[in-house]
Amino acid sequence: MKKILSGIQPSGQLHIGNYFGMMLPMIQRMDQGELYAFIVDLHAMTSVHEGEKLAKGTMNAAMDFMALGLDPDRSTFWVQSDVPEVTELAWILSTLTPMGLLERCHSYKDKVAKGIAASHGLFAYPVLMAADILTYQADLVPVGKDQKQHLEVARDIAIKFNNQFGETFTIPESVIDDNLATVPGIDGQKMSKSYGNTINIFQEEKGLKKSVMAIKTDSTPVEDPKDPDGCNLFNIFKLFAPADRLKEVHGLYVDGGAAYGRIKLELVDILCDYFGEARKKRAELEEDQGYVREILHKGAEKARQKASVTLDLVRERVGLKY
Repeated sequence: MKKILSGIQPSGQLHIGNYFGMMLPMIQRMDQGELYAFIVDLHAMTSVHEGEKLAKGTMNAAMDFMALGLDPDRSTFWVQSDVPEVTELAWILSTLTPMGLLERCHSYKDKVAKGIAASHGLFAYPVLMAADILTYQADLVPVGKDQKQHLEVARDIAIKFNNQFGETFTIPESVIDDNLATVPGIDGQKMSKSYGNTINIFQEEKGLKKSVMAIKTDSTPVEDPKDPDGCNLFNIFKLFAPADRLKEVHGLYVDGGAAYGRIKLELVDILCDYFGEARKKRAELEEDQGYVREILHKGAEKARQKASVTLDLVRERVGLKY
């Protein structure tokens, strides 16, 4: 049975880019293999430096994921920092990771350019991500297009370790849905908490409407034809709209008659309906956070059982068992 693994950062409210890039693909794969889903709070520390905010974000991310349909009985679901074996493995892997490999990573440069403080943690992020993946001997890793390079780093590290110390790690493969690889933000860039251009999943309706109405569009008159593929609003609308309605709106773009304001208001209604059941479930979990913590603690116990097997083998291979 294939091991499928991916994690989500609790660095802010989760948005529809998180949903399509990682959460939905993981939920859809619960019966396709041995599923490992976790909250990557250690990674979030590269940008979140307030303890209370990180702790709250971790719980919110867990409740969001469960409300959207992740079933702890059909997966292993935990918080990254509750499995210390991963950080030990990250150090071991870091002693083999060439500096040049990390220096070529685009994500570090992009985040620093966006104002995130440069730190060793941010620079070494791909090594910790490699440890997350390799600890559990993952076969498949559903990721957004922006994380593909980090997955390639994990593969390179695993191959180097195997060549030097003998077959130890499974070489993971990325799983990317090209149709959903990059969800656009309200400004047309990739949707990201770092860029402040998100539509949050569990935003209250007034705030949701404000976010949707802020989606950047051009000044083409309503009656003029427009290119739907080049329109940020249409590219978000098509993620949620029913097929028949999407076809109608596509026709309005091509033939003329697409009114951005009306489409935005329609999108607000569609989003409220789409996440309606999840909102109810989310409210129930909010009232029973003890249950959520219990789920996460049990998940960590399961994860540590898997992690200890890998770490014992690694320690033996590199000479840390004597």
